[in-house]
Amino acid sequence: MSNGYFQLVSREDGSYLKLFPATDDGEDININEVSHYLMQKNILYDLPTLNNAICGLEDVTLFKLSNTTGNKERECCNITVSPDKMQAAARFISPSEGGELMTKEEFLQDLEQMKIVEGIDDAVIDSFFKNRVYCTDIIVANGKAPRHGTDAKIEYYFNVDLKVKPTVNEDGSVDFFHLNTINHCQKGDMLAKLIPEDVGEPGINIFGEKIKPRDVKRAFLKFGKNISLGEDSLEIYSDVNGHVTLVEGKVFVSNVFEVENVDNNTGNIEYDGNVQVNGNICENFTVKAKGDVEVRGVVEGAYVEAGGDIIIARGMNGMGKGTLRAGGNIVSKFLENVKSVIAGGYVTTESILHSAVLAKSEVTVSGKRGFITGGRVCAGNTITVKTLGSSMGADTIIEVGTDPRVKMRLQELQDSTAEISRILRSIEPVIDAGNQKIAKGIKLDPEQLKYILSLMKLRDAKNEQLRAESQEMMELENELGLMAAGQVIVTGAVYPGTRIVIGDASMVVKSAVKYCRYIREAGDVKMVGI
Repeated sequence: MSNGYFQLVSREDGSYLKLFPATDDGEDININEVSHYLMQKNILYDLPTLNNAICGLEDVTLFKLSNTTGNKERECCNITVSPDKMQAAARFISPSEGGELMTKEEFLQDLEQMKIVEGIDDAVIDSFFKNRVYCTDIIVANGKAPRHGTDAKIEYYFNVDLKVKPTVNEDGSVDFFHLNTINHCQKGDMLAKLIPEDVGEPGINIFGEKIKPRDVKRAFLKFGKNISLGEDSLEIYSDVNGHVTLVEGKVFVSNVFEVENVDNNTGNIEYDGNVQVNGNICENFTVKAKGDVEVRGVVEGAYVEAGGDIIIARGMNGMGKGTLRAGGNIVSKFLENVKSVIAGGYVTTESILHSAVLAKSEVTVSGKRGFITGGRVCAGNTITVKTLGSSMGADTIIEVGTDPRVKMRLQELQDSTAEISRILRSIEPVIDAGNQKIAKGIKLDPEQLKYILSLMKLRDAKNEQLRAESQEMMELENELGLMAAGQVIVTGAVYPGTRIVIGDASMVVKSAVKYCRYIREAGDVKMVGI
């Protein structure tokens, strides 16, 4: 296989172009290449006639260009470089009949003049000069591509995504005892392994310019107490029998702090790991844990806070003052008269009565009773309930479609910025009065000057705080503007007087309805079938 090519021929009666057809699957002669060559040599010709001759070419043909006898032309070469500078291609043009051939040394000099210095393929160049092939791209230089590396990564040898929910028994009750939400580990267990980053190797283009491989991400093993680093610093191991969790990229191992009851015998509990209460948490006591809190009895009007999940097997009577706050999920048999329930994940229970419940993802109220009566229940995505409201008309508010914690934070910021503005308004006149005295040449005593300077420092700090909080408020308001497609699912009955809020739309249920779903559509809350 060879491409078609051409050769100048000079005779006594004029200049000719010898046309050689392509063989097998080779490319035909390119009329643009021929035209460019003849233009460079200042040879006149008739383009349409030449084009017709090339298009119908089947055998070697002598095509007359003009009556003027031309000069003998040397073999020449066009060198092109790819846009990424990684390849150079040479395309040789045949010398005229009897013309001189280019030498390898001349060709190498051409490459040098173009500053092509890397990846020159001597074997390919030698092959051409031994067996010349014209009007064909010959790759004469190749750059070396960079070898891109890989990001570091950490392999964890425990479940890092626990999403276990309580199971519903055949009789409709919810099993709050067998949740399997703990990653148990034994002393000496490997918990995680670091696979270091591979930075790769630089490449080089045909001009000798280095090509940097793409940047890779590094990683580090982050861990807390009760964990040891391996000899090669690439693995971590548990020092104790306990429970392992991954919190914001950091591995924690903790022993479970176990008590029978939280009462006068124990006082308040604050623990870095998990807390297990086999009995009850009594009124007015506080339990704080960085891990999970599991209560196998009941919780009275107490404060319970967990970085992970809160599990209450027999439920909570908050007595109008109890609080549950979890970074993860909250599972409780019932929630009654609880002042505040806040979950960074979901809330699951059999009933909610006159309580304020906020969940980032969803609230599920199922089981035999499965009711929400009174209070306010909010979830970012979905609230699923059997019975909503009551026939007695208890004031019940259900809200979905936005992260309730964002709304809480926004309210905190609004209160804070209002207070900062009040402080700034009160100190600005004092600072202005002091500055006016100084401008008039009135000398302030040291205490007055110290006071003015302290107010100026306070003003700067409050302005910076106001700027930061205003920026956060703007970001949160934008986040609230991107409302999720929340929904409220009622598998039983919803009673009149219940308020349904989805995003920025709301409605009050006018009459009792069964088996329905509430969604936001065209800016309004709509009721549809399940």
